[in-house]
Amino acid sequence: APSPIKNNNLATLRIHQSSSSSHASSVVLHAGGFEWEDPTSDEADPGVENPYKNPDLLQSTGDGGDDDDGSSLKVDPARLLSPRLRGCNLYFIGMMGSGKSTVGDLVARRMGTYNFLDTDTILERAAGMSIPEVFETEGEEAFRVAEAQVLDSVHAHVRIVVSTGGGLVMRNQNWSKLQTGLVVYLKVDPEVIMKRIEGTDRPLLQTENPLETLKQLMEERKERYEAADVTVEIEEGMSVEDVADKCIRALHDFIDDNPPAWKQAKAKAQADGLDWVQ
Repeated sequence: APSPIKNNNLATLRIHQSSSSSHASSVVLHAGGFEWEDPTSDEADPGVENPYKNPDLLQSTGDGGDDDDGSSLKVDPARLLSPRLRGCNLYFIGMMGSGKSTVGDLVARRMGTYNFLDTDTILERAAGMSIPEVFETEGEEAFRVAEAQVLDSVHAHVRIVVSTGGGLVMRNQNWSKLQTGLVVYLKVDPEVIMKRIEGTDRPLLQTENPLETLKQLMEERKERYEAADVTVEIEEGMSVEDVADKCIRALHDFIDDNPPAWKQAKAKAQADGLDWVQ
């Protein structure tokens, strides 16, 4: 039978997203025959702040104090993360077994207006076989080519949380596509990962010393992983909810520390007593 990978069936892959939630209308301007949304308009800027730094979003406790971990918030901080991202995608990277799919799915569901996609799951459905079977029948190189094709299809969409394969970051063409969104690295010690995936059929760990192989892979990918926008360190015993909370807070803080250029210019103009051009 012809190979589903080599026949490039994945190249025709289409990703469909549902749009169940309504979005606020934005200002549409006409220029040169084209319509475009003005990112500096009040309608385009939701004006949502970091909920962890906004006392109005904190519930008062019996002793008058607030929890530092955000458990006392009136609203789920993930709901307020969505408008602050303004459609920007989230890409979860990290080693196999780091929890990218589980955590990414939970973050997307809590955000409410974002959908979750897993590149490995999409690849398996398109190829009609599991990842280990792809490695066995087609080889790693064919798998990496197919993986890149899946990312090509996925990254063109907006408002998605994407879980990626552990080695996807090593190809420059893939890394450049991840840079169109925010990249979140789930950092987990190799010993913890081995406890999670022990007994599974991970293709790259079918060696005499899987732990040593895992450490070598982590070292090879370390530079790329650590170039992520946000790094979330995961300790043994942390629940999925704990990791999701940590990711959401880190993303809110990252947005605070890295405002878009137009927003910086607007703030500077206002600080100088100038009227911002509408």
